[in-house]
Formats: sequence, structure tokens, C-alpha cells
Amino acid sequence: MTRVLLAEDDPAISEPLARALRREGYDVDVRADGRAALEGARENPDLMVLDLGLPHVDGLEVCRRIRADGKTVPVLILTARADEVDTVVGLDAGADDYVTKPFRLAELLARVRALLRRNPTDVVPSTDLLRIDPEGRRAWFKEEELHLTAKEFDLLRVLVREQGKVVSREQLMREIWETAWFGSTKTLDMHISVLRKKLGDDAAQPSYISTVRGVGFRFERPDQD
Repeated sequence: MTRVLLAEDDPAISEPLARALRREGYDVDVRADGRAALEGARENPDLMVLDLGLPHVDGLEVCRRIRADGKTVPVLILTARADEVDTVVGLDAGADDYVTKPFRLAELLARVRALLRRNPTDVVPSTDLLRIDPEGRRAWFKEEELHLTAKEFDLLRVLVREQGKVVSREQLMREIWETAWFGSTKTLDMHISVLRKKLGDDAAQPSYISTVRGVGFRFERPDQD
């Protein structure tokens, strides 16, 4: 059974959300503060849902610590603070996605399903520069293993699978976040930015992930470097 760790200190949110997740068939472990969430993370859940404003250790710090420990579990941040700074900091901490309060339950459950979704059957080309193991969900760049979050791996996998072609923002949001996206793609942009940093790419003159304005992104073929 898929195990979800839900870290939320407000019972008015955690109790109905835990019930909804259990109705979806998930085994839910509810934690009421950041210290308890860190303890729960040691049990290797399949997904973590973290409130940003947890007592003792906040959600961002919990996320930073589990990433520092090398855990790649998908992390969904819940936040009542929807300003851009918190969103950027949350993704920099290694979160895979975020939902702002108040949220629609159907939207949150869709985000959960998208984060848990795996597609290891894709044929992803490997080169001397970059190798991807879809089944093991591992990637190596210049013979060094990349430490990627779940969504960073999925984004790289799709871009490399379509290397040399432009992948639209709409396709990336649909395939990776499993949602039709008609507004901001801030989450996608932040993931691209972090992925570029991990590849040592120059955002001003990228060698690997190029931005095609008004359309999307392209992973350059090796012979185009």
C-alpha cells in the first residue's frame, strides 16, 4: 500500500485530508510538528505532504533536511503564504510541488496522484554526457550521479526523451504535473532553474536546456553543444 506522511498541525485540515487520502487507498501517517515529520521520514514514506508553518521545525527546514540526507521522496508543500518568495524558497528546499490554502480537495488529490505517478517504460536515449535509468529513477551527468527530486527527475526524463525538440509548457504541465495549466507556470520555471544549476548550465546562455520563448523548452542534442 502506498504510504503518505501528512505533516499538518491544524486538526481541522489534517483530519479531513487524512480521511480523503485513505479513501483514495493510501496508508496515511499524520504528524503534528516538524520533529515528528522528520522521524516519520526515516520510515521511507512514498510521499510527504508538509505544511509550511509546522511547529518546532517548519516545513521548508524539514524538506531541506530530508534532501540533505539523500532522500528523494516526493514532497508536496501546503502553504497559506502564496507570495513568490515562499514559493521559490520552497522549491529551492527540494519541494516538488505546492498547494496554497484554502485548497480544493480534488486539486490536492490530483497533485498527490501526479507526484506518485511513475512511468519507467519510457525509452530515454543515453549519451556519453548524460545517462538516465528510468526504472531506477537515477541520472548521471558527466559520470557524476545527479541528486534529483522526483519532479526534477521527471522533468529531465521528458526533456531528454524529446531532445532536440521543443516541449511545450502545456505538455510538461500535463505530463509531469498531470494537470491542464491555464495560468502561471511558476512551478515549472523554478524546476527548470534548479535543474539548470544541477547541470552547471548558464541560464543566460544555456548549453543544455534552452528556453523557446512563448512555447517551452528544448534539451539540446549533444552535436548541438
